[in-house]
Parts: sequence; C-alpha cells; structure tokens
Amino acid sequence: MRYIESLNERQKEAVLNTEGAMLVLAGAGSGKTKVITNKISYLIDEKAVYPSSILAITFTNKAANEMKDRVASMLDVRPSWIGTFHSVCSRILRKDIERIGYSKNFVIYDRSDQLTVIRDAVKELDFNSQEYKDTKILPIISKLKGQQINPHDYQKSNYNSIFHRKVGEIYELYEKRLFLNNALDFDDLLIKAVYLLKTEEEVLKYYQKKFQHIFVDEYQDTNGIQYEFIKLLSKGYGNITVVGDIDQSIYGWRGADISNILNFERDFKDSSIVLLEENYRSTSNILEIANNVISYNEERKDKNLFTSNGEGAPVEYHELADNEEEANFVLSKIIELKAEAYKESDFAILYRTNAQSRNFEEAFFKLGVRYRIIGGLKFYDRLEIKDIIAYLKLAINPSDDVAFRRVVNSPKRGIGQTTVDKLTEIAIKNEISLFDVLYVDEFLSNFSKRTENLLKNFRDMMGAIRANAEFLSVKELVEDVIDRTGYIRALEKEDTVEARSRIENVKEFLTVALNFEMTNEDGSIFDFLTQMSLLSDQEKSEDEGDLPSVTLMTVHSAKGLEFPVIFMVGMEEGIFPSSLSIEEGNIEEERRLCYVAITRAEKRLFISSVNLRSMYGKNTYFRPSSFIAEMGDSLEVHKSRANYREYKEEKFISNPFSYTGELNYFKKKPVEKTITKTDDLQVGEKVNHKKFGNGMVVQVKIKDDGDKEYVVAFDTGGIKRLLASISPLERLDG
Repeated sequence: MRYIESLNERQKEAVLNTEGAMLVLAGAGSGKTKVITNKISYLIDEKAVYPSSILAITFTNKAANEMKDRVASMLDVRPSWIGTFHSVCSRILRKDIERIGYSKNFVIYDRSDQLTVIRDAVKELDFNSQEYKDTKILPIISKLKGQQINPHDYQKSNYNSIFHRKVGEIYELYEKRLFLNNALDFDDLLIKAVYLLKTEEEVLKYYQKKFQHIFVDEYQDTNGIQYEFIKLLSKGYGNITVVGDIDQSIYGWRGADISNILNFERDFKDSSIVLLEENYRSTSNILEIANNVISYNEERKDKNLFTSNGEGAPVEYHELADNEEEANFVLSKIIELKAEAYKESDFAILYRTNAQSRNFEEAFFKLGVRYRIIGGLKFYDRLEIKDIIAYLKLAINPSDDVAFRRVVNSPKRGIGQTTVDKLTEIAIKNEISLFDVLYVDEFLSNFSKRTENLLKNFRDMMGAIRANAEFLSVKELVEDVIDRTGYIRALEKEDTVEARSRIENVKEFLTVALNFEMTNEDGSIFDFLTQMSLLSDQEKSEDEGDLPSVTLMTVHSAKGLEFPVIFMVGMEEGIFPSSLSIEEGNIEEERRLCYVAITRAEKRLFISSVNLRSMYGKNTYFRPSSFIAEMGDSLEVHKSRANYREYKEEKFISNPFSYTGELNYFKKKPVEKTITKTDDLQVGEKVNHKKFGNGMVVQVKIKDDGDKEYVVAFDTGGIKRLLASISPLERLDG
C-alpha cells in the first residue's frame, strides 16, 4: 500500500492500527506529521471512512493547512474537519450556540477588543486604572477561564485580598459585557463549546456519532479545557490518535498541562503506545547530546532518538571570554562555513531571551551580514528602546517635537492625544516648540488645572534630566532617564510576560551605553545618539525581501523549525537555565527547552557560553550552564585564551550562579601552524597578528592609494580594520 511504502516499522504500526486509543510518542524530527496524514489517507482510501467523519486538531493554522495539503496530494480530497482547537470549536458553536443563549451571528473579540472591554469595566467600577491596568488584568482573566474558574468562585476564594477581589469584579463585568455584546473571546470558543457539549446531550451525541476517528497533534501542549473537549468527543467511537513528545513540552507557563500526555494510558483504557525514535533530521552526534541532556528529566517516558544520517561533525562547545568574543565567534564561524557552500538562510542563532539578540545584531551590522528576527522586532526597533532614545534626544534638544510627542505620555501619565493636539496648535500659532509651550503660564492656562499640573510635572522632570545631561556620563544619563520617568516601574506594574521582556530590553540598553563608554573614552551623549541613529537607520533600510538571511530567535520561537547549522548561545547558569526557573523549581521544563534547541540542528551544532557577560549595564561573571555537563563526553570543548586580569576588579558584580574564588584562566593549546607573511590575503583565510592573535579575514577593500584594508575577526581581539602597509598580517597555513 502506498500509504506505508516509505514508512519505517514503528510508523507503519501507528498508521495501520486504526481501532481504539493510541498515543504516538514522536521524537523530534521523527516524521509525526507524515504519520498523521498517512493514517488519515489510509482511513479514507482503504477503510472507506468518510473524510467528514475524521476530526484532526492542531495548534496552528499553518500546521492545519499543511495536513490538508498533504492529504489532498495523496487523495485529491481535503478533509473539512482539520483545524485548530479554536476553528473547530467556532464551527460547532456557529451551529448550536443559540441553545446556550447567544445568537449565531456572535463576534469574536481579539486582544485589542478585550483590552477595551477591561478598560471600560475598570472605569465603570471606578478602580485605579494604573493599579488595574488592562494588560495586567487580561492574562489573569485568561488564566482563570482556562482553569474554568468563574468570577463568583474567584471572588469567594480571594475574599481577604482587596486586589484579587477587585480583579474578580472586573472579570464579572467583563463577562457580562461580552454576553450583552453577543461576543466571545478566544478562551470562550473552547469554554462555550465544552459547556454546550456538557449541557446539550443531543449536540454531544451528534458529534460523538459524527467523528469516527479523532487526531490531536502536539498533545503535550494541551491544557485542561482542551483535554476535556477531546475527552467528550472521543467517547463515541473511542478511536483517538494523539501525537506528541513529552520531551518537547515547553509551554507550561501559558497553561499547557504535561500530565495530559503522561496520564494518557490511565485516561484512555486499553490504549496502545507507539514510539517514533528514528530521527530523519539530525546527525547521530547531535542526537547523542540531546538524548544525554533529556535523560536527566524524571517526568518523561523513556525513548532514545537514533538516525541513519551518520555521525556528522562533532558538536562543539566554546567557553568564551565575553559577549563580544561570542558574537565574533559566531560571525567568523558563519563566514567560515559560507566558504563551504552554506548560505545565510542555513544559519540560526538561538537564545533564551529576546534581549540577547543585540550583540549579534551589532556584529552583523558592522559587516553587512543580512539577518532577520523571528518572533520579535530588531533591537533598535523595539518600542521601549525607541522611547528611551527619544527621552535622550529631548534632553539634549528640547526643540525635537517628534521626540516630545513620543514620550510625553510614555509611560502613561494622563496626558492624552487631545492635550497634545492642543499643545501643537499653540506651538504652531506662536512658532515655538512643544516643550517651550510648557514654560509659558499664559499658554498652560488654556488647560484644566489637572492637565496643567501634569504638564508641569513632565516639564520639571525633563528639566532635571536636561540639567543632568550636562555632567553625567552616557550610562549614568540613561539610568537617570529610566529612574526619573519610572519606565521600568510602570512595566513592573503590568506584570505580564511581554512587560518582563520589555524590562529586559530596557536593561540591555544600559549595556549598550556601558559598551559605548568603554570603547569611546571621550564620547559624548551627542556621539552616542549619532551611533544609535546609524544603527536604527540601518535596520530601517534593510528591506531584504526574500534574500537569504541569518535567523535570530528565542528557543521558544524555534519550536517546529530546523536549520542546517544552529548556534546555541548564552549557555550560562542563570540565563539558560534561567534564574527564575532555578528559583521556582522548573528546571525540567528548561531542560526540555534545551532539548528542543539541540534538536533544531540538522548538520552542525555550536554551543557557547561566556565567563564575563555585559548584561543590564553591568559586567557579571557567570559559570557555564549545568546542561553543558549533562551533554556528555562527546562534546568537543574549546576554551578561550583570554586573560581575565585585563578586566578591572570593580567591573565584576557578584552573581549567585557564578564561580566562587579566584578567576579561572583558560589557555587553548597552541595549534602548530606554518606562518608566512603576505599582503595578498583573501576572505576566509586565517591569519595571525602580533597584538591581536589569530583571526580570519572577513572583508578586503582596496583604498584609493592602492593600499589594502583587511577586516579581520580575531578570536579574542574582536573585529579590526588593518592596513596591509602598516599592520602586516601573517597567513596561517595548514
């Protein structure tokens, strides 16, 4: 049969066993989508099951469309009930939602609509809009709905907490408003569908009879309400195939319940388990590292990935000096591998948090390497970075109306658009800047007393920052802006995942300022802002379209993707695993995240950590991630030759995840090379310089006078531009 011709024995077992409940434990790169689509095709073509009697649920529209396309390519049929949880539930509700008090023309509210309803509720209840901020309340309501906790029960269980009791009141009014508007949010699609099935037996029986076979992809990511939905529908025929990988369960923080897959055999009686352990993506060296790491987890079902792809190159671990050396190492390795016929789109850099992207972005910018950020904006395009830069611009140039408009109400301080429009009208009429308007009492008298006071507060705050700009260093001025504006404090009040990420970015901007000071001893705030403008302008001008680009992203964003070459960077204790996961005892999910990162690699995998990391405006000494030791002895270890005595003692900050005692000095065993002098070097050649050590030529330019300028990425000396006539380099042969 054509549906099993290209399958291995375990895949065949999963496809051909069509009766009862089955858990397919599919390791990374083991062909799980192929198993699902081939089984659906087999049921339709060989078992005469109607396509409309098959329900297949995925988590993304992309995955659902891929399933439909694969089945269509085999059968010329597109099953109509392949979709996401939300799309499937929406279809069920469109047909029968009138039974539970809604009309069929209900609307679905997106995040923006939800935030509006919450703001209106807070206003109606006369609560403090800053304390009960919409972006802070929404995830709480969403989590409660996912746990099926209604407003009344939540208020009752939190009677002694004023904050949570008021959140319960907002939640109650939010639900009332949605019902009156005949609207559902995304959580409601599942909640109302489950409620409909549980309260309307006729509807439940209809769908139980309709769906003879049910498939669920990425089962390890299901939450409580999704599990209940699946359980209800599967009680009809009992033919359910769920596919997932416990070792890739990385969404516990957003409600995924790993116990759903761990307890499958208990929840579905007489079920069978099929292990898909043959990996078609990676080399055996990469899989060995992955298997070693994940074996330390206790919450899992044993499986061991293997492949027929061959050993491949060793997995390399590089323990480097600092951020700069790490970025230069990645850059030079990319250039080296490009000489071996790899292209930019073959490379991906994976990090734990978005704030870590900056070092690599700046290194790529210097040499014009194309890159793209997945799951986020480029560093200097991020809202919070633009805000801090705008504050700095306004501090040195009060006539900058663009900067004024950007920051006058960021973070929110009660100065709305109507006020800004009125300020603009006055400024235009009197041919002065917006900031100058704030110094004329006659102009301020046009506003209410409350608004006048808010504008004066902003004026005085900016006045203090402007005065400090005269004598503070760049880093100190950035710190002053962050402190006086309350930027981080405002984000802390939001207390959301997004807000925490933005806080990390603001703190990372302090590192930008620190690095500027260290490399520009006499650099002023004007010089700093000029550099920021150049970097930001470069990001705006890079409209690369479909040109091959290096991919930068967090490990969470990399789930489901694969690349020939992967760089896992920032592998330090307290970063990956994160300090929060260590403190809260969530180390197993962090280890699964590490496993996901490793198994994205097809051919080459490079892992790196640094001993001294400039982070959040401080130099902090780290030790390598505990996951490194768990990877086993097959790692090819490279340690930096950097001498850490070059760093001043006061630059070091204590770190609970760092080494104790005296600093370690790692010296790489010298490789014997034949050295020849030359002024005719090519890109990709390895060279030696008396001061900067070994490196690689990454760019060659011919000057107007005929001299050659070599751009060299040194192993420990960073990127340098050297003229052949005055800085002779030596080629390393062999």
